[in-house]
Amino acid sequence: MVTLFGVVLIAGVIVPRVEAKRAFFVFGDSLVDSGNNNYLATTARADSPPYGIDYPTRKPTGRFSNGLNIPDLISERIGAESVLPYLSPLLKGDNLLDGANFASAGIGILNDTGAQFVSLLLFLMYRQLDYFEEYQQRVADQIGLARTRKLVNQALVLITVGGNDFVNNYYLVPYSARSRQFSLQEYVKYLIVEYRKLLQRLYDLGARRVIVTGTGPMGCVPAELAMRGTNGGCSAELQRAASLYNPQLLHMIQGLNKKVGKDVFIAANTGLMHNDFISNPEAYGFTTSRIACCGQGPYNGIGLCTPLSNLCPNRNLHAFWDPFHPSEKANRLIVEQIMSGSKRYMKPMNLSTVLALDARK
Repeated sequence: MVTLFGVVLIAGVIVPRVEAKRAFFVFGDSLVDSGNNNYLATTARADSPPYGIDYPTRKPTGRFSNGLNIPDLISERIGAESVLPYLSPLLKGDNLLDGANFASAGIGILNDTGAQFVSLLLFLMYRQLDYFEEYQQRVADQIGLARTRKLVNQALVLITVGGNDFVNNYYLVPYSARSRQFSLQEYVKYLIVEYRKLLQRLYDLGARRVIVTGTGPMGCVPAELAMRGTNGGCSAELQRAASLYNPQLLHMIQGLNKKVGKDVFIAANTGLMHNDFISNPEAYGFTTSRIACCGQGPYNGIGLCTPLSNLCPNRNLHAFWDPFHPSEKANRLIVEQIMSGSKRYMKPMNLSTVLALDARK
C-alpha cells in the first residue's frame, strides 16, 4: 500500500485516503456473517476447526471461510479494521463507532427461510434492522443524536441475502410450502417485493451508501453438484432461479434510486463475479471450482466442514472452501470487482468511485 497526496494506491487501484473513521455496517447471511451465530443456539455455525485455518489467529471465528470473508476484505481495502459482530461483548465504547456486523448464517429475505435451523428468529432480516435501530440508540447515548445521524449517513453498508430463500426454502427437499404456493416466476417477484421493503427501511434508518449483492450461481456450488446436479453438471433449476432473480433485483435497485433521487443503492453482480472463476477456474489460479476444499461425499459437497471432513492441503487452489462458501482467495477476487469492476459488475458505479465521490464532498 502506497500513500500519494491524499490517496492510497492499493493493488494498483487508487482510492481516497481516509482521514476520519468511516463506519461500516453489514447485513445478511452466512456469506457475510462474522460470528453472530456463535452467540445463538443454532446448528448454522462455523465455530470449530478447520474453519479459520487461514485466519490471522488460525482459529475459527464464526466466519464460514478458511480465512477472511467479504466484509473483512472490504474493510482491508478501505483501510479499516474488521467490524465486530453485533452480539460480541466487545462491541462497546469506541468500537461502536466503527460500525457493526448484523449478519446471521441461515437467514433469508423471508421470515420462514432457514426455519430448519434452531433459534434464528433472533436474527431474521427484519430483526437485523431492528438491531440497527437499537445500535443507533446506543451510539446516540454515547455521542449524541446529531453525530450519530452523521455517522450512519456517511457509513458504508453491505447487504448480502437471497440465496437461502431458494436453497433453504423454495427448493427444500421434498417440497416446501413456498414451492406449492408460488411458481418460480411468482416466487421471484414476491422476493423482490419483500426485499424492496427491507432496503426502503434501511434507507429510512439513515443508510446512504449501500452495496447490494445478487445471488451467486447457486446451482454450481459443490453442495448442489452433490445433491441436484446431473452428470456432474450444475442444477438447472437453481441456475434458472438465479437468472430470473438477479436481473429483477437490479431493476428494483434502479427503481429505488430513482425514487430517492440519488444513487444510494449499488448493485454488485456477484453472480457474474462467481461465474468468472467457476467457468474458468484455471484462469484465476484455481485447480477446481467443483470440489470444495473441506467436506465429505461427492465433490466434498455433503454437509458442512467439520474436524472429520476431508481437507485439501492448499486452500488457494479451490474456489470453494466448503460446500456452500467461497474460499478466501475467491472472496478476494469478488472484492476486487466490488472495488474496481466495470459497470458489467457494479451498477451504477464501483466502490472506488463511491469513495472518490464522497471524498470530494
